[in-house]
Amino acid sequence: MSNLTAEQPVNVRTISEGARPFEVVAILVKRSMIRVRRMPSAFIPSLIMPIFQLIAFSGAFGFAVTSLGIKNALDWYVPLNAMQGASFGALGVSFGLINDMQTGFFDRILMAPAQRWVTVISSLAAAVVRCFVPITFVVIVGYIGGMNTPGGPMAIVCVAIASVAIALVAAGFALGLTFRMRNLGAATLTQFAIFFTIFLSTSQVPLSAMSGWLRGVARINPMTNILRFARQGFLGDVTWEQSWGGLLAMGALLILTFIYAMTGIKKFDQ
Repeated sequence: MSNLTAEQPVNVRTISEGARPFEVVAILVKRSMIRVRRMPSAFIPSLIMPIFQLIAFSGAFGFAVTSLGIKNALDWYVPLNAMQGASFGALGVSFGLINDMQTGFFDRILMAPAQRWVTVISSLAAAVVRCFVPITFVVIVGYIGGMNTPGGPMAIVCVAIASVAIALVAAGFALGLTFRMRNLGAATLTQFAIFFTIFLSTSQVPLSAMSGWLRGVARINPMTNILRFARQGFLGDVTWEQSWGGLLAMGALLILTFIYAMTGIKKFDQ
């Protein structure tokens, strides 16, 4: 083992020498952020797309929400696009993992005496760090466009919590698929899953403006509760009544996707 690890990069050698679990997490998160600097083309779309969609949605569907009493269309769409941007940024961990599999780097990580949960937690932590950049960009554009936050600072806190949670859910699901599929199809399927889940909810217009099968799907879609939680401070006061459903939905999705990622890495070893 010592002969093999002597030829490995510093971060892998540190893992092999028995670093503490959270030191390993810090090393792998740092490596993920270095990859963003070296490959900005893989990260820039996660900044551009939510801003583009924010402008497009507020223009195309703005009247549909302002006619229902919402002061500014951005009040409705900023939380949505912050969550989308966070999920796009988080998907970078899946692309990075696939690259590590193709280059053989991931095999060397698995050979190190670190528990498997450390590898999963490292990727999820990297997803959180990545997601704050698009969240910040969307909120800044929202303020420039005149969005309202009657809920005060808690409005930003709620949208940040929801966006980070969605980033972790997207990353966990992407990791689970990547460990099983071991190709770029995992990231593509995750993108489709995110789009379908978000857009089959109250992403575009309130539930009261929907009809037919879409209204029925949106009512049971957990993303509707999460969006309600994220938007409440932009539409009024932050209350427990508007919060508990979203918190419950986020907690359930986080647990399920973490389990999916952990079972995926166990299958990878087999």
